[in-house]
Amino acid sequence: MTRVESNSSAGNPPTSAGRVASSSAVGGANPQVEVVIVTGLSGAGRGTAARVLEDLGWYVADNLPPELFGRMVELGASAKPPIRRLALVMDVRSRFFTGDLSVVTEQLRTLGVRTRVLFLEASDDVLIRRFGFARRRHPLQSESKDGTLSAGIAAERVRLSAVKAAADLVIDTTELSIHQLHRKMEEAYGGGAPSALQLTVQSFGFKYGVPLDADMVLDVRFLPNPHWIPELREHTGQETVVSEYVLSRPGAEDYLRTCHHLVELTTNGYRQEGKRYMTVAVGCTGGKHRSVAIAEALGELMSEVTGGAEESADVVRVVHRDLGRE
Repeated sequence: MTRVESNSSAGNPPTSAGRVASSSAVGGANPQVEVVIVTGLSGAGRGTAARVLEDLGWYVADNLPPELFGRMVELGASAKPPIRRLALVMDVRSRFFTGDLSVVTEQLRTLGVRTRVLFLEASDDVLIRRFGFARRRHPLQSESKDGTLSAGIAAERVRLSAVKAAADLVIDTTELSIHQLHRKMEEAYGGGAPSALQLTVQSFGFKYGVPLDADMVLDVRFLPNPHWIPELREHTGQETVVSEYVLSRPGAEDYLRTCHHLVELTTNGYRQEGKRYMTVAVGCTGGKHRSVAIAEALGELMSEVTGGAEESADVVRVVHRDLGRE
């Protein structure tokens, strides 16, 4: 862990409905800019795919008309810092979407923007069941002759058939759990770092309340409190004199090793389940001495687990919510 404080052809002339930004707008031919167009059948998992891409560091724009794709790339390229990975979620909710993305994708590729199309689908019976659970109407249901959900799904399949045929990647979510879809997305768009996780170790004082976003809470109030030692009272757990005192108390090292093992087991499980963020809260009475010292020591241990390759390493942050609050 690191700790810190495929379809391609010659481009076509842009149309009024599919014109994209000029090469100067996106910095010329720039292979560093990547665009993933996420589309597919309603109920097949586009929302989940968008959330996974966000977790993987992609900037996601939902339900954007195709004629604005180029403008979005232009804005991303001029942002500070620039947006290099952009995911555009597209579906039949947009009245501008005719089911043909070829003009837009070819123009983006001509400008040197690496463009891929992800298409999500599922069987009719699974889509019907998902819409039943969500108690939502299909976007094309009212346009069908008999107004049924089945007819809406069938109409959408016809409208998106050309997009599916041209997609770089088609994922059938019929038999996939959310976590399985998560892993497939990571393999395709994770940039070689599918297991990276952000761990925050946060010290706090119980008298100020337990952090609401904590995934795990550790209580170190069983250790002797340096507050009652006059020469340590004004110091904090970030200082050697206090940390050495706290870690030398009976049971402190055993507790730290046990917590380290428990957090490591949990983070491994989080990665397997597709979770990428974890907060471990370490609490003492006031959040100044014991919790700070243990949080710092735990952060150091977690940082040593996978130290090495920067691109694939997890990130460990140590923060102290209540330090100085007294």
